[in-house]
Amino acid sequence: METDTTTPTTDALPPEDSENTNGAGTASRPGEGVWEELVTSALLGTDRRVPAGLAGLPGSALPGALLDSAALHAVRRRAGLRPGPAARPPEPAPEDHRSPLPGAARRRLDQLLAGRAAPSPAGRRGAAPDLAELLPQWLALANERGYRAPAATLPALLDAARARTDLRPQALRLAGPRGLWLARLNPEWRFALRGAGAGSFLPDPGDEEGVRTLWDEGLFAERVALLGAVRAADAAAGLALLASTWSAERAEDRLMFLDSLRTGLRAADEEFLEEALGDRSRNVRATAAELLSALPASALAARMADRAVACVGLDRTAESPTIAVEAPHECDSAMQRDGLVAVPPAGRGERSWWLGQLVEAAPLSCWPTRFGGRGPAEIVALPVGDDWQAELHAAWCRAAVRQRDAAWSRALLGSPATPPATGPGTSSLAERAQLLATLPTGERARWVASFIAAHGLSEAFQLLGVCEVPWAEPLGGAVIDALDIAREAGSYPWSFSGVMGLAERCLAPEAARQLESLTARPEEADDVSPGAGGYWSEAFQRLVSTLRLREAMRAELTAEVG
Repeated sequence: METDTTTPTTDALPPEDSENTNGAGTASRPGEGVWEELVTSALLGTDRRVPAGLAGLPGSALPGALLDSAALHAVRRRAGLRPGPAARPPEPAPEDHRSPLPGAARRRLDQLLAGRAAPSPAGRRGAAPDLAELLPQWLALANERGYRAPAATLPALLDAARARTDLRPQALRLAGPRGLWLARLNPEWRFALRGAGAGSFLPDPGDEEGVRTLWDEGLFAERVALLGAVRAADAAAGLALLASTWSAERAEDRLMFLDSLRTGLRAADEEFLEEALGDRSRNVRATAAELLSALPASALAARMADRAVACVGLDRTAESPTIAVEAPHECDSAMQRDGLVAVPPAGRGERSWWLGQLVEAAPLSCWPTRFGGRGPAEIVALPVGDDWQAELHAAWCRAAVRQRDAAWSRALLGSPATPPATGPGTSSLAERAQLLATLPTGERARWVASFIAAHGLSEAFQLLGVCEVPWAEPLGGAVIDALDIAREAGSYPWSFSGVMGLAERCLAPEAARQLESLTARPEEADDVSPGAGGYWSEAFQRLVSTLRLREAMRAELTAEVG
């Protein structure tokens, strides 16, 4: 019986030789030459290139034979692979000796990381709590109690911190050293190594050799964190560390290092900051001047006080006490060295621009003497001539915020019952919020509560944002009463969505009982917005549900670990 010579066979190709060499004469993988020939033929087509081992076959049989040979040699290649050298295993994760989360709190964290409020039709939020908005508060509570994140939760926690920058400080704190260890293994989590979390790998501030090595060789974020840690332990040592390399640092790095001195700023920093006034970077000079002006006893503060009192004082020719203002006529080189910016922004006059900077940088303690022993409230109440009042009071507001002077902040805020447009200091709610932040927390809450009682919620959003959480009484009650009044008046509920969102996060959980009666759908009058009652009902139901969930979260985090 004759053999069918048209049947393809892979035996026609030469066997693989472990000593095959490539064109350069060096050893290659077994059968590499045969494999490359098969690949080339497959790419070009058997009508243009036929492997040597299949040259005797008819053209119609070549494609099938080529595929058979490729399959055979693929198996040979895989079977003949030699194992490569093992990769170096990563360093073991560091120990985290903090307490583990209680069981219910672990489950709650998984829920918060995975869940969001279900979408509602027509853009309505519905009555379900927004879990994503509760995650920051949960993280803060867990960190206050010194817990560590479960190892299995670290990837989801890092993913959440990657997506939301507002979560990063608290999320990285909960993740701890193991979270940073894990972040080093995934490029998508490298953000964790650039932030404050780098501090977890800092040497002890007392380890002089370790501190010096990291300061000389570390990443910028590590160096910033190191400077803060050393300065917190020994302010003089921290300043000496910064001074040792100051002249060699880049301008942007000098600016960040200098800004880190705000925490724990002290009189002993003055000499270094005075030298920084001569820095070649304008931003560094401006920051140094700002820090020096926050030291009331500094030489710069004294120079600014001399300039400011020369421009502002009592008008001796007026029938009643009046503040007279004579703005500077020039911004000389000495003023510029002390931080004044000579060129004003668009739309500002030069003289008013220079005056504002002088008054802002002058210590507030210089004004009672200048105005005959009057206190801050009496000075602020004085009329100001030639329409300079807005400029002068705005500069005093900035000075009170910079110098954290509560007495001047009270004077510039005035009575919360006074309409903002006619207040003694500023009509800007943003500036009022900054002034409020200098007051003790209880006084701040009382002032905002009185403001809401007098003016409602429409202008209170920024002021509420600077109040301590949870809102203390009478602030919480004032917010609830104002929301109830708005509901009864048939106001558009979505115009209060920002305040509602704040209330969900900031009201004390105990307020849920007071809000129960507001969750019912009210009867709608003819003169109210159509459908407003339903929106208000949903909003209050969500508020109550959120407060109860926050109360449950707090209880879970205080439970015994199990």
